[in-house]
Amino acid sequence: MDPRRARRPTPAPRRPHRPRELGPCSHHPFRLCSCLGGRPVEAGGPVPTAVRGNRLRRPHEMGALPRSCRPGGAHAREPAATAPRSCLNRSVAALYRKYRPQSFDEVVGQEAVVRTLKNAISSEQVRQAYLFAGPRGTGKTSMARILAKSLNCANGPTPEPDGTCHACRGIAAGTSLDVIEMDAASQRGIDDIREIRDRVVLQPVEGRYKVYILDEAHQLTDAAWNALLKLIEEPPPHLVFVFCTTDLSKVLPTVRSRCQTFVFQRPRLQDLVTVLTRVAEGEGIDAPPQALSLVARAARGSFRDATSTLDQLSAATEAKVSVQAVLQLLGTVEEEALFRLCDLVVDRDTAGALTFVEELSEQGHDLGRLVSDLIEHLRHLMLVQHMGEVPESLPVTEESRERLRAQANQLGEPTVVRLIDLLAIAVDDMRQGGDPRLPLELALVKVTRAASDLSRESVAFRLERLEQTAVRVPAPSVPGPEADERTRPSPGAKIGAQEPPPPDLQQLQEAWSRTILPAVEERGGIPTASLLREAHPAQLAGDTLTLEFPPDAAFHRSQAEQPKNATLLTDALYEVTGRRFAVAFEFGEGGGDEDELEGPAGEERILELMKETFDAREREGE
Repeated sequence: MDPRRARRPTPAPRRPHRPRELGPCSHHPFRLCSCLGGRPVEAGGPVPTAVRGNRLRRPHEMGALPRSCRPGGAHAREPAATAPRSCLNRSVAALYRKYRPQSFDEVVGQEAVVRTLKNAISSEQVRQAYLFAGPRGTGKTSMARILAKSLNCANGPTPEPDGTCHACRGIAAGTSLDVIEMDAASQRGIDDIREIRDRVVLQPVEGRYKVYILDEAHQLTDAAWNALLKLIEEPPPHLVFVFCTTDLSKVLPTVRSRCQTFVFQRPRLQDLVTVLTRVAEGEGIDAPPQALSLVARAARGSFRDATSTLDQLSAATEAKVSVQAVLQLLGTVEEEALFRLCDLVVDRDTAGALTFVEELSEQGHDLGRLVSDLIEHLRHLMLVQHMGEVPESLPVTEESRERLRAQANQLGEPTVVRLIDLLAIAVDDMRQGGDPRLPLELALVKVTRAASDLSRESVAFRLERLEQTAVRVPAPSVPGPEADERTRPSPGAKIGAQEPPPPDLQQLQEAWSRTILPAVEERGGIPTASLLREAHPAQLAGDTLTLEFPPDAAFHRSQAEQPKNATLLTDALYEVTGRRFAVAFEFGEGGGDEDELEGPAGEERILELMKETFDAREREGE
């Protein structure tokens, strides 16, 4: 018999397939789980791996589940309401998303934008493209969603969407097919824009308009903007674009001319506190007004930052927020510390200012944040000094407004400007690393002890202070007949104010190499400054400054007397001291002969100087 025709053994009959009764797990929404169904899976029994494609997963692939929620667990058939909280796969939305405004009436701090959009919707003058620009966290994207609600509401278009229809609820949840929100930071190329152009021809699914919201629109490439130009200018009647950006200057002018532009303003401090109070009451957070004011001040005009900080504080303090907790989390200081530090500057208390900074550092405060807050505080003082009142736009409380007025009268204008300059330098120095206390301490020492700083800015600062403290002479009621025409004040001059006294010779000698000569170099006179380094101020008679050269520096003196070089020097002196000086030149003891350069000895001296200075060599035969 052919072995190939041998009878093969009859296979065992297959067991009929009976599908296991499985369904969605009530403890794990949006998953098919084997812990709920017609019956639990027996221990050690087979577990199906696929039901309706790949939606069903093995229990160990579903993450770290409690033992009681595994197949055959204790509450495998329990409803979701009785299951432990750890079994519920629910994500809690952040507070800034939960409390974002859902209608125009809930928007805070953007009254002009709200009024314009509501009037446009009421009068049926909705445009094809809008450009929302402003700082981050001011409500640009939220306003775009509210606009989409107003256009697609079942009762609309209306400036007051009901928020209960299917379209409004879908837009609020982010599931509406007629409102497409894109992040231009990641979808910024021309291919992404071409995809938009292919889809905009489709009619809306359920609403009246198809609204495209492009966030961070300034990050689109120029090619992408150019691909959008024609579509923005002549869109389909059912299409509305809303571009949101934090940098309006980076948007192409050709795009801005085709859009209605709305600039969102930073909210006032009181507006931020109002929003935080509403959120705290809604979430049951116990927070005093002082703590909410600190959070609002640290947010710097951002609703999102303020709400996120409150959310973090609530989690850290178990919904019992205190002022100390805010200071510890933010690393900032109370407003009282800023006022106290400025009071120490007013009193010229260098030791007290340094001690106070050391105390803040030992308490764990962020000195970089302290410098930023101090600069902001000094800016407020500068505005009050120059405007005569506290601007309404400043993010300060009513109590702080009165203190700002009082401190602005105590701290001089030159001191405020000088301290802002020094703190700006301190910020750059802190970024370079090292001890963050040193730049701040140097700034405080320089502003409280001006004599320790010999820089040109310090000399100008001291002269400005002298102008303010100059003695004012009362003008006579009736001028005498002998009054000369030259003594009459000019129309723009301040009556009764004497000209500040000029600096003395010692001050000029101290500032000569550190301030005056660098000023000559900055004016393009580097060779002139090199010549003048051989001289020094020797005599000051009235407005005439005499510079003394050594006896062997006749060449330097002759070059310094040139009109061009002398003008550079007088201009530098005026820039540093604020006064016009006449300059004279002379030799020191054993003075040199001015005519010594005319003879052969003078030529030899020049050759020697060139050899020493430039390492020059004489060429033979010439």
